[in-house]
Amino acid sequence: MTLGRYIARRFLWMLLRVTALFFSMMMLIDAVENIRSFGDAGISATTALHLAALSTPEAVYNILPLVLILASIALFFGLARSSELVIVRASGRSGLRFLLAPVLAAFVTGALTVAVVNPLVAATSKQYDALTAKISEGGNRSVLSVGRDGFWLRQGSADGQAVIRAARTNQDATELFDATFLIYDRDGVPLRRVDAASARLDMGGWQLTDAKSWALTDLNPELTATRQATGLTIPSDLTPDAIRDSFGSPAAIPIWGLPAYIRGLDEAGFSARRHRVWLQMELAQPLMWAAMVLLAAGFTMRHTRSGKTERFVLAGVMCGFVVFFLRNFSQVLGESGQIPVYLAAWAPPVIAMLLALGLLLHLEDG
Repeated sequence: MTLGRYIARRFLWMLLRVTALFFSMMMLIDAVENIRSFGDAGISATTALHLAALSTPEAVYNILPLVLILASIALFFGLARSSELVIVRASGRSGLRFLLAPVLAAFVTGALTVAVVNPLVAATSKQYDALTAKISEGGNRSVLSVGRDGFWLRQGSADGQAVIRAARTNQDATELFDATFLIYDRDGVPLRRVDAASARLDMGGWQLTDAKSWALTDLNPELTATRQATGLTIPSDLTPDAIRDSFGSPAAIPIWGLPAYIRGLDEAGFSARRHRVWLQMELAQPLMWAAMVLLAAGFTMRHTRSGKTERFVLAGVMCGFVVFFLRNFSQVLGESGQIPVYLAAWAPPVIAMLLALGLLLHLEDG
């Protein structure tokens, strides 16, 4: 028990050090990039650091499996150089039993990271997107929201803004059903309301069908309301790609809110496959962390005097990068519908775990 606590403490401390190192380097790079990207907006160094502090957590969170394998390799390599692994084996403890403490520590830490850090990363990501939009576009951008009460979209331009609500849409939100358009001027004063049975996004605007329009600046809008079966167009510079980008990344949604968000997408008629893949990959994160620790142990739990240590360390790092690449490739296949969602999320950590266990059993038992 004492040895297990000692190894787990060493592992967590090494993981914290490596994570802090990556966070510092990436934050500095992001700050320099923000100064370059938003130089025309005249942002200060303080604002650039603020933006970097908001964007770096997401960047580090996405590469945590790589950070973990580097921390694990550093841990086991340090234990091998100090001959602590030799002493542990001499005491009669097997290598697999020795690995129980760091693997459990990695699994629990991964679960806590998904449960606690994931919502924090989602919050900082949203703040970063809002702040960059305010700096670069003055707030005139399309914003999309999906909820139980329907589909909401805001489009902005130099002349004003429009808020759009629809009961349901097609999968790419280029056709709306039971739609309502509220049009505002640049000062936020409502000018016009239009209800339509359907609206289709074409080049240059929304083409409305069976529409009724109210001029909200009139004393009695209902008295002057007009109806038009076809031919009514509301200008818009939106494109299908712009609407899809308005969804943002699934990483910007806290994991605790993802199931409800997915249900909202389904009810609105959108495809939630991308978000389902992300949710399952987050749930599989603790298993991936445990697999990375086992993978690192398979290449570095050797005494340094046995030779070729540098080659084994390099092989462990490369193997970790290969697993990370396959994980991302599997995510792409899952999002595109080439493979099932559960296979895309759970296959990479399970395969990595089995390969690492096979390597360890070969080294330990021959």
